[in-house]
Amino acid sequence: MAGTALLTGCTSGDGDAVSATRARQASAAERTRARAARDSAALGARYDEVIAAHPSLARRLGPLRAEVASHAKAFGSGGPGGSPSPSSSPSSSGAPSGAASAVPVPAAPKDALASLAARERELADTRTVQSVDVPGELARLLASVAASGAAHAYLLTEGGK
Repeated sequence: MAGTALLTGCTSGDGDAVSATRARQASAAERTRARAARDSAALGARYDEVIAAHPSLARRLGPLRAEVASHAKAFGSGGPGGSPSPSSSPSSSGAPSGAASAVPVPAAPKDALASLAARERELADTRTVQSVDVPGELARLLASVAASGAAHAYLLTEGGK
C-alpha cells in the first residue's frame, strides 16, 4: 500500500512537469503566432505606403497585398484588412514588425519594389526559422506563408523583367 502511494506521488509530479512544459510550449507558440500576425500586418501597411507613393504600381501590388492581408488574418491579426491593430508593438528582434512607417518609401518605383522584396525575403527567412520551434499546425502555416513570401520576393524583383 505504501508503494502505491509513492507511485501515485511520482506520477502526479511527472504529470505536473509535463503540464508545465506543454503550457510553456503553448505560450511560446502563441507569442510566435502574435508576432507573425504583427509582422504580416506591418508588411501589409508597407504595401499600402508603396501603393500610395507609387499609384502606378497598384495593379501589380494589389494581389500581393491582398495575400499578405490574408496571412495576417490566418495568424489572427486584430486589425481590419490585415492592418496593424493600435496596440501592436515592434518586434524585439528588429524584424519587420512595426517598421513599416519608420522608413520612407524610395522615390523610384524600382527601388520601392526592391525594398518590398527585401522585406518579404527577411520575413520569409524569419518564418522558416520559427517553424522549427512550434507545434504542427502553426509550423505548417509559418512554412506555407514563408514560401508565399519567397514567391512574392521573386515576383517583386524578377517577375517584372
